[in-house]
This record gives sequence, structure tokens and C-alpha cells, in this order.
Amino acid sequence: MTTALTQEFATAGPPIDVVIMAAGKGTRMKSRLPKVLHQLAGRSLLAHVLDTSKTLRARNVVVITGHGAIEVEAHCASNAGVLAPLVLNFVRQEPQLGTGHAVQQALPRLADDGVVLVLSGDVPLTQPATLFHLIMASAGQHLALLTLEMADPTGYGRIVRAGGQAEGAVQAIVEQKDATLAEHSITEIYSGIMAVPALHLKRWLARLDNRNAQGEYYLTDIVKFAVADGVGVVAHKIDDAVQVAGVNSPVQLAELERAHQLRQAHRLMEEGVRLADPARLDVRGDLLCAQDVSIDVNCVFMGKVNLGEGVSIGAHCVIANAVIEAGAVIHPFTHIDGENVGVTVGKGALVGPFARLRPGATLGAQVHIGNFVEVKNSTLAAGAKANHLAYLGDATVGERVNYGAGSITANYDGANKHRTIIGADVHVGSNCVLVAPVNIGEGGTIGGGSTITKDTPAGALSVARGKQVSVAGWTRPKKTPKA
Repeated sequence: MTTALTQEFATAGPPIDVVIMAAGKGTRMKSRLPKVLHQLAGRSLLAHVLDTSKTLRARNVVVITGHGAIEVEAHCASNAGVLAPLVLNFVRQEPQLGTGHAVQQALPRLADDGVVLVLSGDVPLTQPATLFHLIMASAGQHLALLTLEMADPTGYGRIVRAGGQAEGAVQAIVEQKDATLAEHSITEIYSGIMAVPALHLKRWLARLDNRNAQGEYYLTDIVKFAVADGVGVVAHKIDDAVQVAGVNSPVQLAELERAHQLRQAHRLMEEGVRLADPARLDVRGDLLCAQDVSIDVNCVFMGKVNLGEGVSIGAHCVIANAVIEAGAVIHPFTHIDGENVGVTVGKGALVGPFARLRPGATLGAQVHIGNFVEVKNSTLAAGAKANHLAYLGDATVGERVNYGAGSITANYDGANKHRTIIGADVHVGSNCVLVAPVNIGEGGTIGGGSTITKDTPAGALSVARGKQVSVAGWTRPKKTPKA
């Protein structure tokens, strides 16, 4: 929602209590993992729905669990910090006797003064703005249904209107298995999402029965009770099927993933990002891009990633929890993951191809990190270079340092990590081992193949390796002939 809409929502109408149905087994997923915990865009289906509830500033969220209840409840609890100040409650539906029976379990957790918003834990992409308008349609007194026109409504409950007219008053929702031949032709379907005053909901749920084709207690039967009681039933109709698409199989999950990613790609392009192919982009978190950013194919962005002006991302990169400043170039096949600490790539820096930046890597302006170089918990000042086949862990590297191919900081003694400090303008030759803790003085040179275990003076050449010996006339061993 926009900021203005959020502010309007916060002050409008009665409190909102959300009920999320997350008890289903998801048999067609063919997985031991509860259906609502399968991931879309790097987060569980249920997490998307909980995020939406938080955006709506819901007073209370009741998650109805059943199949895999322990896993689902633990997953929600593990995200409680991110969801704060959202208040989570759990109720279990055992056995599972239908959607109406599910919501009945939530009633003790619902105050009488609120509007209840019923959502499904396997419908992840409903937009907060859409739900805001649905709640406004309820106005604290009506039963409001989120509906959609579908060319093929098979499997969905049909919206039955007075006189069969498209704009007639809503009279009922008829489930697929209970629909007549004429009702099968109705193309306006119920999405499974409704907003209803709590007092009405409690009264109507008490009147449910299971006299239907499936022998279940249908939540949708409350529509006919509302009509009988003279309570207005309103439909908020949208034309965006992705917002109400549920996940029942791996095929549907993959289809919804691609639809979601394509929407994110179009949003980025509308903001000025150049995507080589919008169909080959995966954003599994928050990606913020400044002007003139370009992204090649098959890149994956996770967590929070911030790309500065003019940043170029090569093909097949995986970038998570990082800030990449203006003008930096990330060459193909680079892996950056800041985890909980973060990674920073400075202005104009060059990284990759085939480089790896781990948590705590901080690169200054114009730093070069080349192929097969790994950096972890290290700071490289402006102009420093490690161009080939190297490791920098727990290191502080000064300006304009040249770090040779095959060199490493030996930062771990088997029990503790230690830091290496490399002063400005140091040249470290190829195939060196800097055994931490050690301080390499400014302007110094470390001869290739050295193992440095002691601090070195500024401006000095330091060499620590065995003396070269040549044995004249030496003959290589020969293989012994087989008997």
C-alpha cells in the first residue's frame, strides 16, 4: 500500500482481526513439508500472508493449523521478531471438517468489536491495497467477498446473484460439487477471502451444518444466512487472478513463482533498471536499484540488496544482503552473501568473475577482487587489488595493496580466529601465507612463496622460504619393470 493509504487504513473503521487457514495437508504437493511452508520468492507461502497482515496493521492474527501443526507454529514463532508488533495466536483444527469448521476453532480468539478478515495460508500474493478496499466495503457491518471473473471457473465456488444478473445482489456461494448445471456456467468465483463483522460471523457459524455433497461445514454457507438476516452482502471484484491464486501442486507453485518474478521484473524496468531478460530474474527479498542499473540473465537476489547508480551485474550472479555502491561492476558467476552482517562493495569496484564475498567483506572505492578470490570479514581500502586465486579472511588491507595470486591469510589456529593487518602500498607476492596475528608494515614487499609469521617493518623486503638448491647431474627415478 502507499503511505497515504496505510495512514488512512490505520485510522479508518473498526479493528481488524485476521484468520489464516493453514491446516490443510496439501496432498498434491507430494511432500512431507506442510503445504503452507513451501517457498515462493525465497519465503514460505504463509510468511507472505503474515507480511500482508502486518502491512494491514491487524490487531490480532489467528493461524489455524492442523496437518504439520508443530512445524507450522514453530515457523511462525521463528519469524515473530520480524512480524512484531503483530500478535500471533494459534488454534488447531483436528479433525478437519471443512472451512466453516476451521473458522469455528478461531472464534474464542476473536473479539466482538472487530472485522474478521479470512485469508488462506496458501494464497500468498494478495495485495494489501486489495484487502484494504475489501475491508472498506465491509464498513464494519456488511459481509464483503473478494471475487473474480474466470474464463474457466472449475473447482471454485460460484457467486450466485439475484436474477442471474452480473450486478444483482449476491444471494449465495455455491461450491462446485453442489452446483446445478446452470450454476456451473457462472464465471464469477469466490476467492476464499472475505471480511465480516465478528458478531455476525459468530452468529452465523453457529448455524452451519454439513448437509452437502462433501459432508463438510462450508464457511461459504454464511452468505445465505446473511441474506436471510437482511445483512448486506457485497462483492469486491478484481481482475487480477495472480492475487487470488492458491498453491496445490508443485506445478502451480512454479507457475505462481514465475508470474510473481515477472511482475517484479516489470516493476524494476519501469523504475529504469535494464534487464537483459525479464524472464530470467529471481528476486527473493528486497531489491532496491538506483538509476542506470543493468542486470544480466539468471541473477538471484536474496535478503536486502541495494544497487547504486550505474551498477552492472553480470550473468549468473547470486547476491544476498549487500550494498553495492555506484559504478561497481560485478562480473559473471560471482557469489556475494552478507548473511546477518552484510557486504559492502565500494564505488567503482570490480568483483569477479567467480569471486566470493562472505559476511563482513567491505570493499573500498576502486578495489579489484578477481577470479577465484574469497573475502570474509575483511576490509580492503581504496585501490587495493587481489586479482587471482587468493583468500583474505579477518584482514585489514590498506590502500593500493597488491595481493598476489595464491596467497592466503592463515587466520585460524584451530581454536580462535586472528587478524592480519596489511599496511598501505604493500606488495604481497604470489603463493604467500600470512600467519595471523601479523602486521605487514606500510610500503613493504613480501617475496613470493614466503610464509610470514612475524610482523614486518615498513618499506622492507621480507622473504621467508627455504634456500634454493640445485643438484647437478641428478637423475630422476625410473619405474621398475614388471616381472
